[in-house]
Amino acid sequence: MDPLLDRINVRDLLSGHDLSDPSTPLSAPDLRLLINRLESHSLHIKSKVRSYLLSHHNDFASLFSQCNDIVLKTNEISDNLSNILSLVSDPPIGGEIRKLVDEIGRKTKEAREKREILGLLRVIVGICERLEGARLALRNGRFGFAAAEVKELKEALRIGDEEEGEPIVYGLLRKQWADLFDEMQELLAKFMDYAVQFEQDSRTIRVKYRLCVDEMDGIELHTILEAMDVAGVLDYSLAKAADLIIKHVITEAVNYQSPVIFVEDVSQGSEGITEAVLKILPSQDLKIVDVDGDAIYARVIQVIRFIFKHICFENGSWIHSFGRLTWPRISDLIISNFLSKVVPEDASKLADFQKIIKCTSEFEIALKEMMFISVSDNKDEKLSNFAENVEVHFAFRKKTEILGKARNLLLQCDFSVPKEFTSKGPLLKNDGMAINSSKQVVDLLFSSERCVVSKAASQLMELVHQTLQYRTDFPDSIKEYAVFADMAPRFHLMAEEILHRQIQIVVYNLREAIDGADGFQNTHQMQQYESAKFSIDQVVFVLEKVHIIWEPLLLPSTYKRSMCMVLESVFARITKDILLLDDLAAEETLQLQRLIHLMMDNLSSLLKSLIVVNSKGKSEEDSRRPVDDLIPSLRKIRKLAELLDMPLKSITSAWESGELLSCGFTIVELKDFIRAIFADSALRKECLWRIENVGL
Repeated sequence: MDPLLDRINVRDLLSGHDLSDPSTPLSAPDLRLLINRLESHSLHIKSKVRSYLLSHHNDFASLFSQCNDIVLKTNEISDNLSNILSLVSDPPIGGEIRKLVDEIGRKTKEAREKREILGLLRVIVGICERLEGARLALRNGRFGFAAAEVKELKEALRIGDEEEGEPIVYGLLRKQWADLFDEMQELLAKFMDYAVQFEQDSRTIRVKYRLCVDEMDGIELHTILEAMDVAGVLDYSLAKAADLIIKHVITEAVNYQSPVIFVEDVSQGSEGITEAVLKILPSQDLKIVDVDGDAIYARVIQVIRFIFKHICFENGSWIHSFGRLTWPRISDLIISNFLSKVVPEDASKLADFQKIIKCTSEFEIALKEMMFISVSDNKDEKLSNFAENVEVHFAFRKKTEILGKARNLLLQCDFSVPKEFTSKGPLLKNDGMAINSSKQVVDLLFSSERCVVSKAASQLMELVHQTLQYRTDFPDSIKEYAVFADMAPRFHLMAEEILHRQIQIVVYNLREAIDGADGFQNTHQMQQYESAKFSIDQVVFVLEKVHIIWEPLLLPSTYKRSMCMVLESVFARITKDILLLDDLAAEETLQLQRLIHLMMDNLSSLLKSLIVVNSKGKSEEDSRRPVDDLIPSLRKIRKLAELLDMPLKSITSAWESGELLSCGFTIVELKDFIRAIFADSALRKECLWRIENVGL
């Protein structure tokens, strides 16, 4: 077809004519020739086209068929689109489509939730299988695997990090884990009990390397310790062994007066060490006194090295855990059995204590090297701190000794003045001078005269003078001339401070007891009433206990003043709590009244003791004052008990007469009390108005 598509060149059709000049016109013969030739050329082209079409008939037929199919499909698509548009534009069909879309969304959400639940179920089943597998491993002696599973499951179940709103199954799984953990902990503790034993007859600590518990034989001690470490139960499982060693071994090692020696022995088998023992034997060098503590520290080090090697297998983490369990008690034993006993009794010997300080420091360094105590925590340097503060301990011992002597003098000696120095007159010498004893006559600080004192007072002052002679910073004049009268004001002040602290402690305990009543709310309910009653019983118990202790010890006036302060705090607090109640049922008011009467009846003997003290007091002014004046809240709480079942008009009249005001009630307290007990009514409004407008 390519030749047919070429352009027709007129020059070729008129080759005999000069066409170089475009303006030259063609003649008629030329035009006829041109027409003929064009017709001939056209026929030639038609012939060529026909031949091409005939030769490619199949191709053109296929092409036309495809075009026809495309047109048909286009028409079908157009029809379908028209139908869809008509359906969408129809309102009922649109609603169905929306319902269908919503249903698809719900089904999709349900499917997603089911997939999530299925995933959760897979996790739960997996955890259950792992818990059961760990339990079987534990019972079959595969402690390493069981311990590792317990540790991983603890993290998976977030033990100790529970959240509200979790599925109930999580709680059940945690319960199963806790049961498994307890079972493992108890079983490992049994193995440790079997591994470390003390034989009383031979005074021997025996450590077994091959263990047998609950028909599980041949379990290695090292395996048990590894499982304890992985499961995080080292402290629990080692506790009994630690207590055993302290009780039977360490106490012997730190015995200052009855020294012992320790002998180690190891039994070897075909598979290695099967047993290690530590025997306690009496020392042959009983006459040697361990002044510096070298022997005591060496014995303790020997015991700890035995533990480090044969129980903890030279594992730093295990021996440190053992140290956490035992070091506080070991250090206390060393202090009480050795260091506190070698504190010098004379200040001049304090310098000689330096060697003990050095030995103590070296002992703690050795423990740090074994990691028995912490290298960085200064709290573990308890022995060094005690030894370096020897001057404080020396002063404390002296103080205790002096106070003990003074207490014995005050409790055991007779403070009566000898008969020869009574009003009947002293015994006289031949020259008329009174016979004076140096123990009974002392110089006054600001007077040259002399006075007679009892033997006990004289001995007490000798003790005071001895104490002043320790104190090098006191002036010589005070040391020489100070008498008991000079110390009395300070002693009185100290006594007042101690009494004040005691009162604060008692008041605090009473407040805690009252707190148990929960503000005396809902006492018409049996459980709340019993709780409030128990609180009142606790208050009465504390007050009676204080009464028994204070009355025989304190001066009558001091006892009265102190006890009144305590009672005032109790009555004021209970009254305040009851008056703060904002809604009281009729039965509730009767129960509150019953509680107040119960308390007052139980405290009747205590209140009578204050009246007796009042009548015996030295001050006439005090004796005339009633107890109600010394305990303002006593009158108020008694009146409150009356108000709890008093009619509204009677309460109003009591306020108008000034009776309630004299008992300590305020207008705000009374109005709130009335609103809490009596329902809103015309009578209540009238009474509240009268209370507000009364002129007091």
